[in-house]
Amino acid sequence: MPTALPAGHPIYGSGPVDTSPISLTPALGDDLDPIWKAVVPETRTRGNDIHLPISLAYAQRLCDVFPEADRLLVRVAIQLHDIGWGRVDEKRILAEGFSGDWRKAAIRFEHERQGCVIAGEVLPRLGYEADFVRQVCDIIDGHDTRREAHSLEDALVRDADRLWRFDHAGIALASGWFRMDPAVYCDRLADEIIPELLTAAAIAMATAELTRSRELLKTAVIR
Repeated sequence: MPTALPAGHPIYGSGPVDTSPISLTPALGDDLDPIWKAVVPETRTRGNDIHLPISLAYAQRLCDVFPEADRLLVRVAIQLHDIGWGRVDEKRILAEGFSGDWRKAAIRFEHERQGCVIAGEVLPRLGYEADFVRQVCDIIDGHDTRREAHSLEDALVRDADRLWRFDHAGIALASGWFRMDPAVYCDRLADEIIPELLTAAAIAMATAELTRSRELLKTAVIR
């Protein structure tokens, strides 16, 4: 069952916080491989085949910080949260989903709805119970378009979804989506995305990763 969202901001956990490069701790274990194989077509849209595995690795790190969280729920929800992009008009993704007030773009709501549809198709076939599928969909629905988290698991998924952007692979992809050069995009990460993070662990991870990425990409010079 989902864990109640702790009071206060940022949210502190009891476990160790790993701020090393995410490439050092990829998501381990093969228990989710059947899900990956079931959604391969959906992962080929909008760079999800890069975004989702990196986000899963961050989600597992966050679960280490919050051992009370439902680890399976967090892992499956982050794995499937953006697969709905695979069933929307790809031409609209960049045109509408990454400009202006992008949180309110109709295509953002559409990809959340489609993500729930896909989760409802895939997970029961793989033996997941209806209540678990509902919990996954409760997180997918609104992960981009509502600002508040409804549970600890929801908060961890939201933070993991944002953390991947701080890795140099995430910067390479997402800066193009927002039509920004890497230096400007790194500024955006510092000014807009770090303040959105809900957990102290995610803030520490993001800050460390952004420092490394800026040094690697020479953003102080190439701007």
